[in-house]
Amino acid sequence: MVPVVRLIPGRTVFFACDIQTRFKPLIYGFDHVVATAHKMFRLAKVLEVPVLITEQNPRVLGETVPELDHAPLGKLFLGNYPKSAFSMAMPPVTALLKQHDFKSVVLFGIESHVCVLQTALDLLALGYDVHVLADGVSSCNRDEVGTALARMREAGAQITTSESAAFELQGDADKPNFKAFSSIIKEERDNTQKALEVLVRPRALL
Repeated sequence: MVPVVRLIPGRTVFFACDIQTRFKPLIYGFDHVVATAHKMFRLAKVLEVPVLITEQNPRVLGETVPELDHAPLGKLFLGNYPKSAFSMAMPPVTALLKQHDFKSVVLFGIESHVCVLQTALDLLALGYDVHVLADGVSSCNRDEVGTALARMREAGAQITTSESAAFELQGDADKPNFKAFSSIIKEERDNTQKALEVLVRPRALL
């Protein structure tokens, strides 16, 4: 029997992988990846989910896009980690995961077949549950994405969507934060639909 893997409120962290300025003209559907990431940053505050950012060689590839302002997250922001390795699972990050006793990682960003894939594989090998947002990842070559997601799924990652993951973390409409949560979902409806149309529908993977 295949084990059921769920997001665990209170033990979940959002990983934003290398969503940097220089990638804008290169990545298929880049603006939709940014829109999904921005939505997850907004939801992180309401759901009280910590957020961690990495930047691949920022001196060459630029900083994280300005749309992903971490200031509103306050203490939920765990830091921005520059890297040369493709995987986000470098020693200071894995140490942080252990320190906070995280179990679930929600992963989004670029590129799906390089940094996102290697991050997912490394985290799975370390025993973490990895949930990859199909409407929050992309690559320079659109056709790389489906194969990367398929490999991550075969390795044990959960392929989900931003809204599905958010509702799983919310869990109950009776919680005091539901009004704020619902407002974000409604405000982001058009962005969610467009991201699904551009990033998920062409793959017909889910």
